Amino acid sequence: MFSILVSCLLAFSVPQTVFAEIGGDLNCTQYNGTMFVYTPSAVACSNSISDASCEVLYPTEDELGYPAAGNSAGRPIACFTTAAETPAPVDPDMKKAALSNCAKTCGFCCITDDYNCPNAQFPRLNCATITNAQCLDPNWRTIIATDCPSACGFCNQGGCVDAVVDCANDRSICQSVGMQEFVNQNCQRTCGRCGSSTGSPGVPGGGSCSTYQADSSSSCTAWAGNGFCTNTFYTEAQRKSFCATTCRIC
Repeated sequence: MFSILVSCLLAFSVPQTVFAEIGGDLNCTQYNGTMFVYTPSAVACSNSISDASCEVLYPTEDELGYPAAGNSAGRPIACFTTAAETPAPVDPDMKKAALSNCAKTCGFCCITDDYNCPNAQFPRLNCATITNAQCLDPNWRTIIATDCPSACGFCNQGGCVDAVVDCANDRSICQSVGMQEFVNQNCQRTCGRCGSSTGSPGVPGGGSCSTYQADSSSSCTAWAGNGFCTNTFYTEAQRKSFCATTCRIC
């Protein structure tokens, strides 16, 4: 009898493994055949405030820590609800606050304005496998901006980005005689050297209707200003799906 009691006590005293699981809000995740995990674009952005502040606002006790590409850490519950535990209904105000301040900490980067847009219908590379290193690489940035803008946060750039980062640190190079070859190749956006495909918005469909389908994205004005409405890397169907009213597509 004593041995049975000891066995029971030992069984209950053995630490139980806690498996992390994403629950409540599955934005920016994908199913890997076993569980939902975060996509690379879930954490590709930077928080608007310091990471330390975000960790105070959105604490986690998950064994895996915070969301990261490929892991299944539970999203901090305050990122999307006022409830104390999941499953819980999504609170739009809580989610909006998280998106505005701590999108990376909450694993919401993919639905911020910079990362939430259509990619080219037939991109020259696999948009789903683009790494952060490629987003910063001069050899890749201009290609990604036109083919896979959502992968690197280029959605509001209209297909035109600086090939090298930090051109804007010294805008005087745009007028420097000895720097023209460099800025023409590497600082297209900062120095206004973008091609005509990223110019003013037009009416790709040339329709004559008096009413238009409502825009499905709140970023259409910014996208249009950067050439989305006339950028041929997007099909007319894609432009209509997101910004029919702004682009005036029947």
